[in-house]
Amino acid sequence: MTRSIEADYLVVGAGATGLAFTDAVIDNPDVRVVIADRRQGVGGHWLAAYPFVRLHQASTFYGVASTVLGGGIQADGPEAGLHERADQQTICAYYDEILSGRLLGSGRVEFLAGHDYLGDRTLASLESGQRIEVPERCRIVDARYLSPEIPAETPPKFGVDDGARVIPVNDLPAHGDGPSQYVVVGSGKTATDACVWLLQRGTDPDDICWVRPREPWMLNRAVIQPDPAIYLEMVADLLQAAAAAASIDDLMLRLEDAGVMLRIDRSIMPTMAKAPTLGHWELELLRSVENVVRRGHIVKAGRGRLDFADGSVAVADDALVVNCAADGLKNPPRVPIWQQEAITLQPVRAGFPCFGAALTGYVEATRHDDDVKNRLCPPSSYGNTLAEWAAMNVLGLRATAAFSSEPDIKQWSDRVALNPSRIPADYPGSPELDDALGRLEANLGQGVERLAAFAGQPSG
Repeated sequence: MTRSIEADYLVVGAGATGLAFTDAVIDNPDVRVVIADRRQGVGGHWLAAYPFVRLHQASTFYGVASTVLGGGIQADGPEAGLHERADQQTICAYYDEILSGRLLGSGRVEFLAGHDYLGDRTLASLESGQRIEVPERCRIVDARYLSPEIPAETPPKFGVDDGARVIPVNDLPAHGDGPSQYVVVGSGKTATDACVWLLQRGTDPDDICWVRPREPWMLNRAVIQPDPAIYLEMVADLLQAAAAAASIDDLMLRLEDAGVMLRIDRSIMPTMAKAPTLGHWELELLRSVENVVRRGHIVKAGRGRLDFADGSVAVADDALVVNCAADGLKNPPRVPIWQQEAITLQPVRAGFPCFGAALTGYVEATRHDDDVKNRLCPPSSYGNTLAEWAAMNVLGLRATAAFSSEPDIKQWSDRVALNPSRIPADYPGSPELDDALGRLEANLGQGVERLAAFAGQPSG
């Protein structure tokens, strides 16, 4: 039996972007939203994230527009003076509160847990199989287009022989005292988190083998902060360095000298630029791991060995292989956010997906023409290669110029803590902010032009 429900929007996916869109679009008091997710709760991949994960950015930049997640300054520890970063439990509790309070409390939002979207405006309960339909006028909002893969739900991308001990990073705390050697597989944030967690627990760096297929560039966390003078100084440094750079590698080295970019091994030029943030204290710990295998991706893990395309590497017979190699950031082709078949949530400014989804919700609630909406919110993408990172910044800067040209959007975005480049109305001026704004304006045109050339993007 199929039942029908009334809705103006069906948001498919109750993760960070789906909730950020819903939170913003219900500022239009005339809309009704149904959110559906295969999981039994809200929060998306955070519900299955590894237990020691934290946001790599300040909590202020994450969540929904109506309610700030955290926002306090760390008083002690290795990041004293920087904004706090929420852990998994805090993030999941925050989203539970957003659902039960702001969303369900509005009386205009319904959440269907444990439901799969079948297409054709039809949902099915994973428990009972009952089907639910929404009307033709209901817009589908695809909040799954960029859904990340996580090791807990993704099998290893390499073969595993009998006798090899391979676990997802989620299971690492349960094996914290077992093997004589840990083999951490991956080049991104998850792998760095695993190494830092082991080292903080007192694991000898010599007992860690790090299979790092690519060398990553990472952003210095100290310059990605919710303070306009700090964040806009970083943007000014980026544009100034880009305007003067002869190549993409030259640009990254200039950003390293400016304290914006970090790399673990200064003797190797990285080719990966997903660019999560990293603290200097983490960088020091990571540099203590000297057994780094740079032979590309593992083909197969066996007892006492790792097989690569060009041969094998010996490891301890009881080595615990910690799989951290899932596609945490998807990079499918960019598509117009507003299309006839769906509103497809994607980043708008460079990075910061929650802001992009909230902005999309605000524009949807305040504009009526899809062509206008797409002009104001052209999609950006995530970085991976250096050229893709450059493209992300070009697209994000151009999109920022587009949506900021509308006075109401500019006022809204300056009120929303998710927006990293906002200057609140009550923010006091400072020489540092004046310098950042001056350098940003002076280098914007040439900087974007050079970034576009590095990315293979058309100029202008």
